[in-house]
Amino acid sequence: MYERTLTSTRAYTGRVLALDLLEIETDQGVRAKRDIVRHRGAVAVLCRRPDGMLVLVRQFRKPVEKILLEVVAGKLEADENPEVCARREVLEETGHTVTALRSLGFIHPTPGYSDETLHLFEAQVDATPQAHQADADEDLATVTLTPAEFEARIASGEIVDAKTLCIWLLACLKGRKAEVGDQKCPSNTH
Repeated sequence: MYERTLTSTRAYTGRVLALDLLEIETDQGVRAKRDIVRHRGAVAVLCRRPDGMLVLVRQFRKPVEKILLEVVAGKLEADENPEVCARREVLEETGHTVTALRSLGFIHPTPGYSDETLHLFEAQVDATPQAHQADADEDLATVTLTPAEFEARIASGEIVDAKTLCIWLLACLKGRKAEVGDQKCPSNTH
């Protein structure tokens, strides 16, 4: 179950991603084409204040033409360490400073057409934020929820962002009682 690349042509290079058009051959000798989005990677961070409240961001996402409620996230700069990126993104998007950071691993959000690796973290943040400093092209609002409120919004279908759903699942599974913060996921308290 392996595909050998026969040809690769860079069709597009943009600010955030590139697009390669590949011709491949399967182990069975079948030739096919693959469109591959190249992405340098990103981070997603589930932020928890000392009082247990979760800090999320609400923002308009042009590709889906909707305002989404999500965990903090951002792309890696060239050769940037994911932990450094996570701390930077939390400060930029929420104004909070990370006081403790725990890796939850990584995921490949859309491996059918992209090579992106998304590094997932759970962060304990300070209680009082500074003014957040989002990028000029980002219009963000922070939202704080209890873990139970967060799960209720997942159950109601309000939270549909894949990285947000995945990071919550991993935090709950890996945390049972999180090393970062002192709150259990509501689903683990029953």
